[in-house]
Amino acid sequence: QVQLVESGGGLVQAGGSLRLSCAASGLTFSNYIMGWFRQAPGKEREFVARILWSGGTKYYADSVKGRFTISRDNAKNTVYLQMNSLKPEDTAVYYCAANLRNSGSDYRGFYYWGQGTQVTVSS
Repeated sequence: QVQLVESGGGLVQAGGSLRLSCAASGLTFSNYIMGWFRQAPGKEREFVARILWSGGTKYYADSVKGRFTISRDNAKNTVYLQMNSLKPEDTAVYYCAANLRNSGSDYRGFYYWGQGTQVTVSS
């Protein structure tokens, strides 16, 4: 069955960096658009970044543009999210997700999901 497993979350001070990883199995990874989403307590899940099949096209939420970088390694079936200049408002559970179709940044368009990894940014 399809599994997406995130790792790399943790506690970091404002201004610091973290690198999230999401290892995929049970699917043909290069056929899927991969995305990162986050959800803070009491808030709706929101789009962070997504990357198309070969990795040449990337999209970012305005709130993370210039600070976060999404990348993928199709040989390793892994997608990454490099997060720099972290802010307390970046605190959330971060999820990776997979989608066969380029249906945009709405989380409801993504079919497979990981279990999430907590990112906490202290001020």
